[in-house]
Amino acid sequence: MKKYRYETAAGIFVLIGLICVGYMTVKLGRVKLFAHDSYPLYARFNSVSGLRAGNPVEMLGIQIGEVTGFSLDQEKQVVIAELKIKEGIKVYGDAIASIKTSGLIGDRYISLDAGGSGPILNPGGVIIQTESPPDLSDLIGKYAFGDIGKDGKEKK
Repeated sequence: MKKYRYETAAGIFVLIGLICVGYMTVKLGRVKLFAHDSYPLYARFNSVSGLRAGNPVEMLGIQIGEVTGFSLDQEKQVVIAELKIKEGIKVYGDAIASIKTSGLIGDRYISLDAGGSGPILNPGGVIIQTESPPDLSDLIGKYAFGDIGKDGKEKK
């Protein structure tokens, strides 16, 4: 009878361990099971250089979502970025999405200016007014070869 008691205790211990590992995997992996606390929005960019799925979407310095993926619209020659925005955050039709860099050589993120006029974008809405990231190598090249003056403006 003692044999079965030890085997049962060991089995319960292993089961609790597996449940803990599963819980930690979901929490640390940022996997959301059965969660619908966000809605999709789309933004059209000319370039998404340096931006990746998983990068944050911020408004007024606070993270309100993340970039979930990209697709190419060959007809309009733009990249469509899919954004997952937290439920309860209102984004208006005149919103502006800009790709910014955190720090000098940091990761990219999307900064949203929510706008304030026009209709509120519904789930699946498209942000048309966007600003692509500046190409740093082009700027350095222009400055190195004298195409940009000391005032920071391009020479003509």
